[in-house]
Amino acid sequence: MDRLIELESALQDDCTVDDIYAICHGKALPEALRLDVWQVCLGVRNKTDQLAQFNEIYDLPFQAQLRSDCEEFVSKLGNEDEDKVSVVCDLESILTFYCKNRNLIYEPNNGWVELMLPLLSLKLIRSDTYNLFEAIRDTYIPKGCTKNGTVFNVFRLLLLYHDPELCTILDTKRITPDCYAMGWFQTLFASTCTLPVVLSMWDLYFQQSDPFLVFFLSLIVLINQRDQILAMKSSTKEELISFLVNMPCNIEADDVLDFCSLAQYYSVKTPASFKRDLLQVLFGAQRGSSKPEGSVVSQALCLPVSVNELIENASIQNPHPEAVRFFLVDCRPAEQYNSGHLSTAFHLDSNLMLQEPEAFQTAVQGLLRSQRNAIDANSNAGGEHLCFLGSGRLEEDQYTHMVVASFLQKNTKYVSLLTGGYEAIHEYFGESMVDCLEDHDPLKCLLCNKEQLRYGGKGSANNNNQKALNSGANSASSSATNSLKRGNQRSGHTANNNGTAGDRKSTIDLFSKLSLAMKTKSAEVKEKLIDYISNPNATEPGSSRTGNGGEKHVSRNDRNGKRYRNVPPVFSIGEDHEEDDELNSAASESSSLARSTKANASQPQSDSTEEIVSIQSFLKGPDVIRHFKCQEVHLNGYMYDSYLLVTATHMIVLRELETRRDRARIIVRRLLQSIVKITAKKRHRDLITFKYGYPEEENLVITDMDRFLIPNASEVTDLISRHIIKQT
Repeated sequence: MDRLIELESALQDDCTVDDIYAICHGKALPEALRLDVWQVCLGVRNKTDQLAQFNEIYDLPFQAQLRSDCEEFVSKLGNEDEDKVSVVCDLESILTFYCKNRNLIYEPNNGWVELMLPLLSLKLIRSDTYNLFEAIRDTYIPKGCTKNGTVFNVFRLLLLYHDPELCTILDTKRITPDCYAMGWFQTLFASTCTLPVVLSMWDLYFQQSDPFLVFFLSLIVLINQRDQILAMKSSTKEELISFLVNMPCNIEADDVLDFCSLAQYYSVKTPASFKRDLLQVLFGAQRGSSKPEGSVVSQALCLPVSVNELIENASIQNPHPEAVRFFLVDCRPAEQYNSGHLSTAFHLDSNLMLQEPEAFQTAVQGLLRSQRNAIDANSNAGGEHLCFLGSGRLEEDQYTHMVVASFLQKNTKYVSLLTGGYEAIHEYFGESMVDCLEDHDPLKCLLCNKEQLRYGGKGSANNNNQKALNSGANSASSSATNSLKRGNQRSGHTANNNGTAGDRKSTIDLFSKLSLAMKTKSAEVKEKLIDYISNPNATEPGSSRTGNGGEKHVSRNDRNGKRYRNVPPVFSIGEDHEEDDELNSAASESSSLARSTKANASQPQSDSTEEIVSIQSFLKGPDVIRHFKCQEVHLNGYMYDSYLLVTATHMIVLRELETRRDRARIIVRRLLQSIVKITAKKRHRDLITFKYGYPEEENLVITDMDRFLIPNASEVTDLISRHIIKQT
């Protein structure tokens, strides 16, 4: 109720989209305030009555088709006969004026009529309905939603980035995204989802102010049903398309919040370059002359990453824990790499792939091992996301493309390619390259010789190309750019203006410091890597890994778990919400809360230590009261086989190692007193969330949580509750 009053007050004070988001926290809106909130979010609250310009003449060449489609659509709504006439009239008037005002041609099945349904349900005056329709089309419906359109090429690259196996299966069947996702993009799911779902989804969508969210919502629809899609590999193309088209029908109103939360999570886990570079191409005022140009995207082997994002990404000191971090792979020939490269780059000579296949495979093993080590060490050079780098010259980069294709064929996730290759990096740093590039030799550097410029002299950067690199960020309309920045900030990205010289200079200065730090370790790193490549089965000093199938320390961020499957509701990953049941009052009553102080509420987990144990020995420990087989569930949709152990004072979780099922890593060690709430989904009682925190006056502050899928979960929760009570 307080939130409702606060929202009403804000709306009376000419609030902004950010004000609304701060009050509603991205949740569904009260029906009475939906119109006002949508008008603020879409920027049409004070817009004039555009329909006043309409001469009420219905004389378009396709008028008969438009009228027929409106009548057919309204007949399915079940209105009373007298209402149908009024609704058909409003619908035809709005769409006729829209065509005349924007010089557009109406075509059957273009999504306009379906997009109008949620707006008609609000029962507004015609002018308000028109303004909302026009704003949604301009802000959130991508341009050129046609067969083989840029929209669907971009979406396929996103699917390839996050789920290459699923993308390959659809490619093999020759099922392109325009075959099944046309209606999703044309109508923001209004053509496939129920009205309550669409209204709730749009509530959240417009608050986010991120036009690209439709790409990630569509991605979640596919990934959530991946098991069923994989099971239909032997079905016909038509059967599979029919299944794909109707997948959003399974979404229920209670699923929308989790659905959108997952979409935002995947947005954070995706390089942002394509957003900046394609904003103007895909979104903005839709007029008859606008034709999206996306030939670069349609020909792309994998997701492209701009040099701006790559350099800025490597120089971020304290990134969002789930944000993209790149592991850069330089695929140029050895002589080019040795004449200058980024200090954070791993060298993988693409020529080896054809000339020395065995040496190439050994080098790939070294690459993956170095990536894992860099991630474990939390290095600026380490990340899950593989960004491949060629020279920037087509004749050489065909071998780089072969290397990238080999990783994609192995269904490697998070594979991208740097747009412009090393040439783009060379141009980006310009006269600062002496500080930012390692081993740069102007006498041997092909680019320096090509430009015939003196080393370190002014003008060493190609200004025309640099302008081209930044044009994507600067050419977008200001309103759409601001909306995108808001969306990125909420998703964990730091919005920045790549077109300003000051920001770029700051990035270069920071990167030069990073480069210097990397250089001091260069000899040590190279020595270890050469030793590994020449003797890959040897045990690393100071490590418990072995080359003979020995222990492999598993990071908490590993992505080798099994997918979260067969757990209703349709979208059930995410934070527990109001519909969850509190299973045990012992863990949430005030007497227990009083004991949970800030000192023990955030009891550290042991994931910072490489603590590997024998499972059976640990389970038989004298302090262990009971143990339970379970699966740890991550927000990103992965599950890990684990054991949950209860002692008199602690809850401990062991995660099985992939390479040694008899051994495990301790990934959770919590004081029972730090547990302040235990919840479960109403529709899946075995999906248990343990929440940790402390009381603050009358409120409960949640500082962390763990989620597990536990058979017969009530035994675990009862046992833990009893031992919490014993410590009172």
